Amino acid sequence: MKTELVTTLKRQATRILSDLHESKEPVLITEYGLPSAYLLDVEDYEHLMSRMSILEGIARGEQAIKEGRTLTNTQAKDRLSKWLK
Repeated sequence: MKTELVTTLKRQATRILSDLHESKEPVLITEYGLPSAYLLDVEDYEHLMSRMSILEGIARGEQAIKEGRTLTNTQAKDRLSKWLK
């Protein structure tokens, strides 16, 4: 992963973005020597958000199982039948 100073980003944003699009490698932006932000290619960001959404759904399902908020197959079919007519 590349690391750039925020001042470099200010001065050379076009070059940094061009390199990012070409390499698809995230760029860590630092301020005062500390991590401040990441720059990601748009496609990589959207893919990351899609995966996050799937993982959140799995986590909600696991929590529902722990809490006993589940239905049998028959119960689920009965509830969905009004929508599937």
